[in-house]
Amino acid sequence: MKKYLRGIIYFAVLLLVSILSSCHFDKEEVLYPKSSDGCDTLNVTYTNYIAPIMVDNCNGCHGGSFPEAGIRTDNYNDLKDLAENNSLAGVVNHEPGYSPMPKDKPKLSDCDLKQINIWIETGVQE
Repeated sequence: MKKYLRGIIYFAVLLLVSILSSCHFDKEEVLYPKSSDGCDTLNVTYTNYIAPIMVDNCNGCHGGSFPEAGIRTDNYNDLKDLAENNSLAGVVNHEPGYSPMPKDKPKLSDCDLKQINIWIETGVQE
C-alpha cells in the first residue's frame, strides 16, 4: 500500500511540474516577438495599424467632404480599393508611374511602409 501511495505521489509531482513548465512561453512578447527593428508587423489590420498611419499622414488632404483628387483615405472601403488596385503601394513606396505621397513631405517611415505593405500582402484585413 505504501509503495502504491508513493508511486501516486511521485506521479502527481511529475504531472504538476510538467503542467507548470508548459506555461513557460505563454508571454505574448515571447510567442509573438516584434521584428528586429522594433516594428510590429504581426496581425496588421486597418483598425489597429493602418487607420492611424492614414490619420497622421494622409487624411489631412484625402479625407473629409472634399478630398484631394477625389481620393479618400479616411475609411476602410475606399482604402481597401486603393490597396487592391496597387495604387496605395505605388504612391507610398514612391514607385515609378505614381505620384509620391505624402505630397511635398518626406516618405513615410520604414515601419509605416512595412505595415502598409504587409497589410496589403495579407489581404487588407479590417
